[in-house]
Amino acid sequence: MAMAMASVARRRASGALLAARGALAGGSGVYLRSARGFASAGDENDVIIIGGGPGGYVAAIKAAQLGLKTTCIEKRGTLGGTCLNVGCIPSKASTLLSSSPSSSIPVFSLFSPRDLGFCLVLLRQDLFLSSALLHSSHMYHEANHSFPSHGVKFSQVEVDLAAMMAQKDKAVSNLTRGIEGLFKKNKVNYVKGFGKFVSTSEVSVDTIEGGNTVVKGKNIIIATGSDVKSLPGITIDEKKIVSSTGALSLSEIPKKLVVIGAGYIGLEMGSVWGRLGSEVTVVEFAPDIVPSMDSEVRKLFQRTLEKQKMKFMLKTKVVGVDTSGEGVKLTVEPAAGGERSTLEADVVLVSAGRTPYTAGLGLEDIGVKMDKVGRIIVDERFTTSVPGVYAIGDVIPGPMLAHKAEEDGVACVEFIAGKDGHVDYDLVPGVVYTHPEVASVGKTEDQVKASGVEYCVGKFPFMANSRAKAIDDAEGVVKILAEKETDKILGVHIMAPNAGELIHEAVLALQYGAASEDIARTCHAHPTMSEAVKEAAMATYDKPIHI
Repeated sequence: MAMAMASVARRRASGALLAARGALAGGSGVYLRSARGFASAGDENDVIIIGGGPGGYVAAIKAAQLGLKTTCIEKRGTLGGTCLNVGCIPSKASTLLSSSPSSSIPVFSLFSPRDLGFCLVLLRQDLFLSSALLHSSHMYHEANHSFPSHGVKFSQVEVDLAAMMAQKDKAVSNLTRGIEGLFKKNKVNYVKGFGKFVSTSEVSVDTIEGGNTVVKGKNIIIATGSDVKSLPGITIDEKKIVSSTGALSLSEIPKKLVVIGAGYIGLEMGSVWGRLGSEVTVVEFAPDIVPSMDSEVRKLFQRTLEKQKMKFMLKTKVVGVDTSGEGVKLTVEPAAGGERSTLEADVVLVSAGRTPYTAGLGLEDIGVKMDKVGRIIVDERFTTSVPGVYAIGDVIPGPMLAHKAEEDGVACVEFIAGKDGHVDYDLVPGVVYTHPEVASVGKTEDQVKASGVEYCVGKFPFMANSRAKAIDDAEGVVKILAEKETDKILGVHIMAPNAGELIHEAVLALQYGAASEDIARTCHAHPTMSEAVKEAAMATYDKPIHI
């Protein structure tokens, strides 16, 4: 009860602070820009959302739930954005099928169409499917390498890639239709087509049927997401040289795969195809993989991937590409310059990050300001430089993550409805969905050192966790950083098979300003992987029991 009241108090304080800032600006500051009013029946929309991805469709549903007349415009003709259609969900859904060694049982037959299409399951379908692809490729790998030691033997284990891709497409189709079902349930108007501003209150839509319509609204939210970042001199054809989209539609398992970029997406996709049999080489310009990761955990993570036969060429740049033959020849050299060498591959995955998608929206015509890297500039209420026009998700600064976009969307429409919205980007968890996964929230040890704060570190290896040992999957660690004087938790980093699930205890702890002792003195069920979090907390403020 006290924690809930504290949350309400923080939200009210946040609203008061924003109002105060506006008052200091003479009553006309951006912090006091309110909604233009609510629409009456048959009038223009209260809210228009351009983009039906995780941020856009969640914003649309929330706006409708708050009583706002809402229209969502989506150019694909299918809702869910990159995440659901060609990103995190299919990338983690299609290989779910390979978890059955015979690949003869459709995994999604375990669920009824209603389960897949509507209501509560759909509200968190991205978490349900988010680890499926990597988990399934892991299970295929386990069937080949680990099952015999558990007394489970097969005469033959095969991957039917065509069936896998077909089931992936079916799963995505079911889920996108499910979001449409939620739109109907919440009375959200859905327009299929490409939207472009013609004024600060009008959006012209070229519909997918070939027509055109103009949608009018009092408040317009830009939620168009991001696109694959291209590299100079490298043309993505989605056949030999692919983006993450093309990597999800390969017709056969490549014998050799080169991944350009050692970030989240590159390592995830490389891990998937590596487990299915590809020889994977990762080329990275920077000196480290996943630069945002805690350096100690990063080194452990890289060693684990290398044990899985993933090769790394760090501090290396691609200077030439030749696709004239059957495969691809890449010319690479040290990032600082030096002797060149050649890499041969059947497929090259370009995974150098993403860039905000704002092209063709007419933002310049209405005066929306952007920063040097093309992100839309917004204030704490997600208002752009144009009153009544807002932006959320990947098109604004902050982590380019689906769950961050969802939080943006909810907070933005809460502000529009006259309520208090809140998103703390410092507490957005990040997860690398390899096996093991790596999840983190808060500050890394490098960041804490740089801040000059005295701190304590507690670590606990899963090799000492009974559940991890029992299931023979004990590679990983929990690391907790806490302020020395107050014991307040500053950051948590987990490498474990289900780190993406374990991290949320830490997110909640940081949200409420908990101390490591608070976690350590909280009873955790035995035997569970989460006990490693408790033990790491004990190691932070005192001593662990089981090591």
